Amino acid sequence: MSATLPARTGLLATLAPYLRPRPLAALMLGISSGFPLTLLLGTMTFWLAREGIDKKTIGFAVGLTTPYTLKFLWAPFIDRIRLPLMANVFGQRRAWLFLIQALLFGAVWMLGASDPARHLGVFAFWAILTAFLSATQDIVIDAYRIEILPEAELPHGTANNQFGYRLGNFAAGVGTIAIASPQGLNLGWALGYGLTSLCVLPAIVAALLAGPGLHERTVTTIGDRGIGAWLGDTVVGPFREFFSRRGALLILLFVLIYKLGDAMGQVMLNPMIVDLKFSDTEFLAINKVVGFWGLIFGTALAAPFMAWLGMGRALFVSGVLMMVSNLAFVILAWHGHSLTWLTIAVATEQVTSGIGLTVFVTYLSGLSNIAYTATQFALLSSFAAMGRTWLSTPSGYAAEALGWAGFWLLTMVMALPGLALLWILWRRGFVVSAVRQPGAT
Repeated sequence: MSATLPARTGLLATLAPYLRPRPLAALMLGISSGFPLTLLLGTMTFWLAREGIDKKTIGFAVGLTTPYTLKFLWAPFIDRIRLPLMANVFGQRRAWLFLIQALLFGAVWMLGASDPARHLGVFAFWAILTAFLSATQDIVIDAYRIEILPEAELPHGTANNQFGYRLGNFAAGVGTIAIASPQGLNLGWALGYGLTSLCVLPAIVAALLAGPGLHERTVTTIGDRGIGAWLGDTVVGPFREFFSRRGALLILLFVLIYKLGDAMGQVMLNPMIVDLKFSDTEFLAINKVVGFWGLIFGTALAAPFMAWLGMGRALFVSGVLMMVSNLAFVILAWHGHSLTWLTIAVATEQVTSGIGLTVFVTYLSGLSNIAYTATQFALLSSFAAMGRTWLSTPSGYAAEALGWAGFWLLTMVMALPGLALLWILWRRGFVVSAVRQPGAT
């Protein structure tokens, strides 16, 4: 692998790569990236339920994930349109980031100031706008993160980014509810959402400290070659470049199915917990404490994991670990209500997910051509999201037909096609040990 960790010993030496300026900037970007989706899908549905909104209406929140799966459609314009004045001062990526952050701050604030009980339509408008701006923010942040991190720091920066993302999730979930709830500070939802909207600030600070990305060097304007050539380069160019690579379709299929078994399990975990008669307090205590720290531990392991094994082997081993971790849920299903096995299952699943997700995101980053970072990463992450959502929708039918133990065994089987395809890609040279993958220059 071309990007390796220096051979040092000791805790300080282990932590040092994560504490470098650019990986720390990636952590701060992750905080801002992580808070909006939790605010929409977790906190907002909790708020609506507390307001007495019926379940069918609350169900519309699932549709708020649509911009995240379709963001590759407008990512080319984020890649290629230079914002007047702002781009001259801050550069291409930071100009877009600062604009989107300002708009997102206002949308989240207005969402919190809305009254869903009396003006549900207005509330829905601000929720949809927040979702669109959040997906657009992800386009910019993902591209900027890739462009500010040299290859040697990409694994550590990605791990930090995932850690920051979870902190953003936590702030928007537990933090917002604690501020707004009568059982917490009782400051109301408007102030809760308003204070949470300040989570845009870490990305702004990170961007000011890290400086411009690399993309400015390749941006062309309409006046350079005419609108036809500009549109061709902007809209068609990123996709043409990606699909011209050897094995592009196989790579895209791999991205789609790699985490399918893991995604199926995540969809049905909460229903199984309810079915096994665990109380909310039991599950939340284990999930928030054991699960959160397990995920952080796994995320921290991912960078040295990639350094030791190389990217191709790290993908394979982390995929096997995620698959095998579901065996703990099989045992939990056999035991029934067992706090011991719930703790073991959640801990193993979260540690392996932390490793697997960080390795996978680093791989997607390494697939993105630096000339089309925003568009190509948006395409790849959108395909990964489709695999998590659309392909895992039959999970409920499978659990109903097979029972819980049989269902979790099925999730292990569903992980095998992705691992088999990875082996084929590795043998053909389409996945390599280096962070930067073939064709992504």
